[in-house]
Amino acid sequence: MSQMIASILLVLLGLFIGVFIVIVLNNLRATRASKKIETLLEQAKKDAEKIKRDYILDAKEEAHKLKIDTEKEVKEKKAEVKESEERLLLRENSMDRRDQTLQNREKMLEEKEENLLNKQKQIQDEMSKVEDVKKEQIELLNQIAGFSKNQARDMVLKKVEDMMSLEIAAIIKDKETEAKLEADKKSKAIILSAMQRYASDVANEQTVTVVTLPNDDMKGRIIGREGRNIRTIEAVTGVDLIIDDTPEAIVLSSFDPLRREIARITIETLIKDGRIHPARIEELYDKVSEDMHAKILEYGNNALFELGITKVEPELVELIGKLHFRTSFGQNALQHSIEVANLAGLMASEIGENVLLAKRAGLLHDIGKSIDHEVEGSHVQIGADIARKYHESDVVINAIESHHGDTEATSVIAGLVAIADTLSASRPGARNDSLENYMKRLSDLENIANDIPGVEKTYAVQAGRELRVLVKPEEISDLESYKVARDIKNKIEEEMQYPGTIKVTVIREVRATEEAK
Repeated sequence: MSQMIASILLVLLGLFIGVFIVIVLNNLRATRASKKIETLLEQAKKDAEKIKRDYILDAKEEAHKLKIDTEKEVKEKKAEVKESEERLLLRENSMDRRDQTLQNREKMLEEKEENLLNKQKQIQDEMSKVEDVKKEQIELLNQIAGFSKNQARDMVLKKVEDMMSLEIAAIIKDKETEAKLEADKKSKAIILSAMQRYASDVANEQTVTVVTLPNDDMKGRIIGREGRNIRTIEAVTGVDLIIDDTPEAIVLSSFDPLRREIARITIETLIKDGRIHPARIEELYDKVSEDMHAKILEYGNNALFELGITKVEPELVELIGKLHFRTSFGQNALQHSIEVANLAGLMASEIGENVLLAKRAGLLHDIGKSIDHEVEGSHVQIGADIARKYHESDVVINAIESHHGDTEATSVIAGLVAIADTLSASRPGARNDSLENYMKRLSDLENIANDIPGVEKTYAVQAGRELRVLVKPEEISDLESYKVARDIKNKIEEEMQYPGTIKVTVIREVRATEEAK
């Protein structure tokens, strides 16, 4: 029992001692931590004081430096201001001296002017005295000679005129003859030189085009069932198709080169495509007509490039390209214009005129022919209006107006263009009067029908022996189409002279088209 009590006491004593030790250790730790915190705070205060002192020193040093720089800058500004004041003072002194000099000079000039006025007055007085003496002497001479001054002068002039009149007339006659001979020789030499330096082939336009076929079976396909394909081709293109016994070839006949070219490309495309029927023919014809516009621009640009002409309006380039499909007495109008431009440019270079301006006038001299079938008036007046519309120079406009002698030429270049036009047209084989008359007759034949109300398109085919007229179905009925044919027949008989007969065919077609979507 006593042993258990002793054990319990020992345990309690151990617990007490352990608690006491823990308390002592915690107190020691707290004491060390508080000392450490005090040490850190003290160190932080010391560091803060040091940093503060360093910042204060830096700020004082920077302020001192700024003060020194400011004082230096102020000194420099003061020096500059002082220097400027000295320069201004010197300039002011110089201006004062100059002003004094000018005042002295002005005073001297006033004195000289006064002296000159006095001398001028004296001279005028002396001149009046001299004139009085001169008059007295002339009156005295007239009394002695018995003639006045004018009478004596007229006698001398008449005598000299009588002596020199025959000699002057002979000299003038000799010089005029010499000048005419020299001018004739010079002009012939210039024209001959231009013709020798420019040589081009003469190609006469024809009214037919031959299309080569891959085989004779293609003729039947072009004709189509009951002739529907060939009728569609002739109706939409206005070209007469001649299909004869010639192997692997058909002939396109039309007086209009543009129609023949469109028809040729359309037929060749149909042959390559293989699908030949009315709808396809019309579709290809519309596409080829659109493509031909690009080709016309190409012809115009090529002509300008060949001649070295620049700065031309796009609409004018198109009109130049259209000349490729116009003819003048069988001569291609674009080739003729290029030839005239080259000849005019060569002659201009010989006599020292503006070569590019001469070429420009030569190229545009027949520009009215590109639309003379669309607009009323001569190609000369139409061409002059076109040139004014696109702001061409007065020299070019006058060259267009005067190249056929309708208007007087006001420049040397206009005369050169007229000469070049004559040279190009008069070359052997260049033109064909009979072809031009034939084409004019066919054009007049189409114009007669186009004047009838309700007519949409008109084509003269079969060398003018047949006139095909397409009317607008919404304006002309089936019965009225007979009246249109009769009216056209009557107008042809009244206004034209022609051999044989002319067949008038009026075509009225109604189509209803819908597109399923």
